[in-house]
Amino acid sequence: MAALSRAASSAIRRPLLAPPRLQAARAMASSLFGHVEPAPKDPILGVTEAFLADPSPNKVNVGVGAYRDDNGQPVVLDCVREAERRIAGNLNMEYLPMGGSIKMIEESLKLAYGEDSEFIKDKRIAAVQALSGTGACRLFADFQKRFLPDSQIYIPTPTWSNHHNIWRDAQVPQKTFTYYHPESRGLDFAGLMNDIKNAPDGSFFLLHACAHNPTGVDPTEEQWREISHQFKVKKHFPFFDMAYQGFASGDPERDAKAIRIFLEDGHQIGCAQSYAKNMGLYGQRAGCLSILCEDEMQAVAVKSQLQQIARPMYSNPPVHGALVVSIILNDPELKSLWLKEVKGMADRIIGMRKALKENLEKLGSPLSWEHITNQIGMFCYSGMTPEQVDRLTNEYHIYMTRNGRISMAGVTTGNVAYLANAIHDATKPN
Repeated sequence: MAALSRAASSAIRRPLLAPPRLQAARAMASSLFGHVEPAPKDPILGVTEAFLADPSPNKVNVGVGAYRDDNGQPVVLDCVREAERRIAGNLNMEYLPMGGSIKMIEESLKLAYGEDSEFIKDKRIAAVQALSGTGACRLFADFQKRFLPDSQIYIPTPTWSNHHNIWRDAQVPQKTFTYYHPESRGLDFAGLMNDIKNAPDGSFFLLHACAHNPTGVDPTEEQWREISHQFKVKKHFPFFDMAYQGFASGDPERDAKAIRIFLEDGHQIGCAQSYAKNMGLYGQRAGCLSILCEDEMQAVAVKSQLQQIARPMYSNPPVHGALVVSIILNDPELKSLWLKEVKGMADRIIGMRKALKENLEKLGSPLSWEHITNQIGMFCYSGMTPEQVDRLTNEYHIYMTRNGRISMAGVTTGNVAYLANAIHDATKPN
């Protein structure tokens, strides 16, 4: 018995060897993927990860690109709750066509191009539902690569970091154009116009329709008219990323002004729309891609090709967010409620800009903080250096991207004084 016990004990201690065939398969799998390195952390999503891991009770996250109420909590709009109540148990969840919800597309085009747009009436717009603004940009980038393979895209400096990823993965060559002026914390209009003039005729440009991310700096209406004129002279193609319509100023018509100016001037344009911010439908991935064409026949052809690109990528878009959007925009009462709520969100952010600026001035900061209220939208490009941002994180548990971009949605009446004090301490001259 003792010998048997010793043998059993030895067997337990000795690792069991896998069959030779399984060992070979494991070795092959290891060699196949052994060269794969961990991907670098996303500069924006990594901020939230670090925030969540911080045990400090005083921590503040002003890096998140999502709206929060004045208690720092996520918000579901009342118009969305009502739309979902109408959906529940009353509508099926069958596949949408490759191009998505026709109702949602119709309402999206009215928002972007105008309720009585001649281009909608003439059926000159090729449009498909997309996976929010990111998906709309990627569909367009793939379309650009497939049908204009010798073209490139001009992207503003700076821009939302994912723009570079999108056109890179679509294998569209990129160039940049001047946009932000660090010293004034505003628009480098002269540099921008110079780059537009010097770009080869017929170039593609990515433009933020409103609430430029990350700077919060937009051209004035007159500047947009000059930009549009120069685009006309150079035969450039404008592609608008409109992620914040209504969320910037509180007025969707005002926030679409740049697009309307280009339409008035006779441009063909492309437009990516998103309902993540202005309806709070972040996780529903509801968006729309549209391309204004020369005529109805061209629009039919372009739409068919956009659908063909979508087919092997994700087959067809999700239905729930599309239902929410189409119900809200197609119902006068719900649309009126949405307009009220989106204005309320925009007004809260504008109020937090004013409060942050006033708190910094009360602390006696020798620096100018006028840019906080001159900028617009969810983000404030503070002008802080990466080292100053690191100090905010290490000493005050305040989290933001290292380029100094503050998400004003994360600023509340409860933390604005704390945030201002930390910024003042980190930025005051030695």
